[in-house]
Amino acid sequence: MNKAIIQVLVLTLLLSATSTAQKNTVPGQFKNSRILETVDDEYIPVSRKSMKTSEAYRYGSVYVTTVQVNVNEEGENMLGDAANEPSIAFDPTDHNNMVIGWRQFDTIASNFRQAGYGYTSDGGLTWTFPGTIEPGVFRSDPVLDSDKWGNFYFNSLSLDSSGLMSKVFLSGNQGTEWDEGTFAQGGDKPWMSIDKTDGPGSGNIYNYWNASTICPPHNFTRSTNGNLSYEDCSSILGDPGWGTTAINAQGKLFVAGSQDTNFVVARSSNAQYPGQVVTWDLAVPVYLDGSMKVFAGYESPNPLGLLGQAVIAIDSSGTETDGNIYLMCSVDRHSNSDPGDVMFSRSTDEGETWSDPVQVNDDPGYNAWQWFGTMSVAPNGRIDAIWLDTRGHPGTVISELYYSYSLNGGVTWSINESISESFDPHVGWPDQNKMGDYFHMFSDSDCAHLAWAATFNGEQDIYYSHISQVTGIKDDKGTTKRCLAQNFPNPFVDKTSIRYTVWSRSMTTIELTDIKGKVIRTLVHRIHSPGSYQIELQSRGLKQGMYYYTLRSGQLIETRKLIVIK
Repeated sequence: MNKAIIQVLVLTLLLSATSTAQKNTVPGQFKNSRILETVDDEYIPVSRKSMKTSEAYRYGSVYVTTVQVNVNEEGENMLGDAANEPSIAFDPTDHNNMVIGWRQFDTIASNFRQAGYGYTSDGGLTWTFPGTIEPGVFRSDPVLDSDKWGNFYFNSLSLDSSGLMSKVFLSGNQGTEWDEGTFAQGGDKPWMSIDKTDGPGSGNIYNYWNASTICPPHNFTRSTNGNLSYEDCSSILGDPGWGTTAINAQGKLFVAGSQDTNFVVARSSNAQYPGQVVTWDLAVPVYLDGSMKVFAGYESPNPLGLLGQAVIAIDSSGTETDGNIYLMCSVDRHSNSDPGDVMFSRSTDEGETWSDPVQVNDDPGYNAWQWFGTMSVAPNGRIDAIWLDTRGHPGTVISELYYSYSLNGGVTWSINESISESFDPHVGWPDQNKMGDYFHMFSDSDCAHLAWAATFNGEQDIYYSHISQVTGIKDDKGTTKRCLAQNFPNPFVDKTSIRYTVWSRSMTTIELTDIKGKVIRTLVHRIHSPGSYQIELQSRGLKQGMYYYTLRSGQLIETRKLIVIK
């Protein structure tokens, strides 16, 4: 009996045993007998010029800057539309270039959705929203990624008489324009990863989906020729549902998702090799002390959607945590009555075995919803995690964005921080009672970059948040006080912003120095009252390269680095 067959039998037995002992939140994987994406309402054309507007939402604190993405040509919010379920990608050759795609509803009077997108070339300070990739064409479930050369790809679900299928659109000019798209098989709730290694799979595009497909009962395909075509559909061992994909430094492909009341991670070591039939050499159940929760009803924050999908991420830092594989999901707990906790597990042996689950959110009690848990890993090994959280508003679905990070492979997590104002996820529904099914993020060595949705304007809009892993000081009660934020954007070409907080009246200075410690500029030198402040640094007169900026306020001294690009 070969290894793959043994693994299937073991997996089946383990999952069966688990399901008899745990509450069944997910009633099996939705197969092709149940279409989850349908065209319910007709397309209603809406002219932008006819739409009323309001000021676009922006938010800033010492450790986060949030900018609205779906704005008109004047940078204003357009009233009466909706946008949710965003995905973000960045240009590996220049992180100032980013693209976000989302489900665009031109009017909340119809749940007809299209492939909306926006792009930035200044590190997220400003965004351009041209419209949709194919105006008037039903599209959903956007997933974006880039290749190592800086080309962007937009995976978008559509529906015709044959069933649900994907097209992958290509942009070779920073997301400003898109081609006509390539048929990529597909099905409901797809996810996509592109190989950025220098190995044999470099540039490969892997497309995985949950169910309701044009090629039942399969759930996987790939392109090995740069999006020119996609192979016939095949099936992933373990049948993961509502999940995501990741590629390690050796080019091995990992897929994670739910499987009844449990989770499963599958691995293919040969998907990277063009010409070889893709095989799966591993499918392992992972215990997160909870089940994925979907369609949880009006009492939940997202009545007709997911409360979070399974997120897999891999450490390629070259540090002691290099090669670690991480799984995270917002789950309905098994060991207690909590309706939603962000749970995490780690593998240090390429997915063969997994650690006991760790709870990331640190709130007491079992009554708050922690939903849309999302994770990414920085090049230096830092793990960033965000989620929406109702802990500050007991008995309601009013939510805030929370953040935590880990510097030791997820063994321990930082004190949870609220990094947004509160909002009601039940307002602004576009004739569909949900705010999408997921958020998406990536991390660099300095910060996390998040694409998410919220209703700060009384409607669903798309936001980009630049989140710093902020250092600080502790007061006499042991509470961490945040002081100096990472500049935004970083690297930068023309200008960047620096936020900082002063906790007591004191002389405050911020000096810019070169890598040898020579003071280049004094940015701040005056007595500050307690409060949060922001300054703008212009690159004029600075050479390309790395610099340091140091805050001195009372007894506090903190330093961060920034990079100027010319």
